[in-house]
Amino acid sequence: MDELNVPRRGFKLLAGTANRALAEEISACLGVELGKVTMSRFSDGEIFVRIDENIRGHDVFIVQPTNPPAENIMELLLILDAVRRASAARTTCVMPYYGYSRQDRKDQPRVAIGAKLMANLIVTAGADRVLGIDFHQHALQGFFDIPVDHLYAAPVFVSHYRKKQLKDLVVVAPDVGSAKMARGFAKRLNGTFAIIDKRRPQPNVAEVLNVVGEVEGRDCLIPDDMIDTAGTVTEAARALKGLGAKDIYVCATHALLSGPAAERLRNAPIKEVTVTDTVAIPESHRFPQLTILSVGELLAKAIRYTHSDESVSSLFE
Repeated sequence: MDELNVPRRGFKLLAGTANRALAEEISACLGVELGKVTMSRFSDGEIFVRIDENIRGHDVFIVQPTNPPAENIMELLLILDAVRRASAARTTCVMPYYGYSRQDRKDQPRVAIGAKLMANLIVTAGADRVLGIDFHQHALQGFFDIPVDHLYAAPVFVSHYRKKQLKDLVVVAPDVGSAKMARGFAKRLNGTFAIIDKRRPQPNVAEVLNVVGEVEGRDCLIPDDMIDTAGTVTEAARALKGLGAKDIYVCATHALLSGPAAERLRNAPIKEVTVTDTVAIPESHRFPQLTILSVGELLAKAIRYTHSDESVSSLFE
């Protein structure tokens, strides 16, 4: 009996509208064109999605962060469903930012666990695996009943700060939850470690109570996974300045920059705020101290390794 000549699985890269620029950069790094998708709306705002090319039997990657507005989530779910119904062999949800990830536990009576709901929706819609960057908590990987590749933006930031050749650096964790990340940065940048003791009297409000560690006369780097209203980092920067810190740098993977964030950061004693392009940042939210680094090449490598069934963890060795 003659052997069947089984063709290699095809490859398609699709994208929603949440962060088109990042999707185009990923496609350029991979040397492929973005797949053709019709995305339109009915007069009442309802979203319509159609895949305009054959993807049967292909390995499909969908680039779409799930930051607000909620239409970004709906776009992702509809694309996933369309891809599943078009008989793709495998569908990977490339989610640079995991929206609703802060709602990861029931810490008050009668509240929703939004992060788990999001995971359920993505799996039910047809995702076979998820590729994300810097989840709010590492445990969120366990919310999915499908494989999850969790990438870190730290190598992108470390490369950026090594070029600055900062001397006598202190990496300051803005809260207890960021301590592990801050220690990692301190180790890679040959710096020391400090931590801020803060409390949150209410959501999006932070009060600095104490700084544990020596910061006087030294450059400080405050790393975090996201900047939302920027209350935490601006209060931290002022507290460090009050203790005699030299230049203060802030880095965060996800720049949500909602509400008064841009104004707060513009007026804070911060020399540079470095973020990545996991979330599209409109011109109205940009300010002079802002530096945006790209994660396009990092995601492109992870997509290439996933498609060819190579180890994604080798990106961090």
